Amino acid sequence: MTLYSKIIGTGSCLPPRRITNEELARQLAEKGIETSDEWIVSRSGISARHYADPGVQSSDLGVEAARNALQMAGMDVSQIDLIIVATSTPDHFGGFPSTACVVQNKLGIANGCAAFDVQAVCSGFIYAMAIADSFIKTGMHRRALIIGTEVFSRILDFQDRTTCVLFGDGAGAVVMAASEEPGMLATKLHADGSHADILCVPGNVNAGVVAGSGFLHMDGQAVFKLAVSVLEKVAHETLDAAGMQSAQLDWLIPHQANIRIMQGTAKKLGLPREKMVVTVDQHGNTSAASIPLALDQAVRDGRVKPGHHVLMEGVGGGFTWGAALVRM
Repeated sequence: MTLYSKIIGTGSCLPPRRITNEELARQLAEKGIETSDEWIVSRSGISARHYADPGVQSSDLGVEAARNALQMAGMDVSQIDLIIVATSTPDHFGGFPSTACVVQNKLGIANGCAAFDVQAVCSGFIYAMAIADSFIKTGMHRRALIIGTEVFSRILDFQDRTTCVLFGDGAGAVVMAASEEPGMLATKLHADGSHADILCVPGNVNAGVVAGSGFLHMDGQAVFKLAVSVLEKVAHETLDAAGMQSAQLDWLIPHQANIRIMQGTAKKLGLPREKMVVTVDQHGNTSAASIPLALDQAVRDGRVKPGHHVLMEGVGGGFTWGAALVRM
């Protein structure tokens, strides 16, 4: 029997603290930084984002998203035999223990299942799904919990209006299980380290303190130009691998970074805007959490239905990019 992997549950979690552009502009004005709702919306399409309260970690958001996904899947935590967490804002400095291990403990999973983090920034969730897909197809694992979770508000420089207005916190999760029916139809992953400096946190740890900057740095124009180019290419590459055309897609769920990048990608694929799931206006850029957050919203509001073909794609620091084509 040929084994496939299939998404059988989705879940998400947004911190309750919602920050509108107007509220953020007022907060920045107190620091002498000028911005406005019009300025933010015109450049990104973002109207609001969510921030985690002090003391709330990536694992906390990830656990809530995971519980929601497990509930939809009708699965007990003890049945999970693989946990992969995609995050750029891990609970622990240096990234260990992994946030996946922390999530495992908080969920009460005591079966000794494998648990590890993936670091591919905004492409992390796509990378994590591709890894889980390979493990499931080989029979190594049967039921995987894949989580994208971020508290990006912790690494934002609120003196830099070009970046601090763009990002938010949140988590999304899926349960992937072995199936006799194809679910994950194709995945493609790429990276080009020569562009590492256009989107990064340039600091490092030296003698127990941060040397350099611990804040996110982004060359917006360079990221925009590269993102539009690679997202179109990887979409076609993934469709070709599955023997499909873009016209056969029911939904496009791109990384929710910038509405102009998203609309440009949809246009190049010949897809109407109505076939693209958009949450960037209310969530901002939640990095590795953005795709599963958007997927869960579209599943729960009834847009994405069983049997639908969904193309998910992301691009992020590294520079990394990738896509996954799934049949729900």
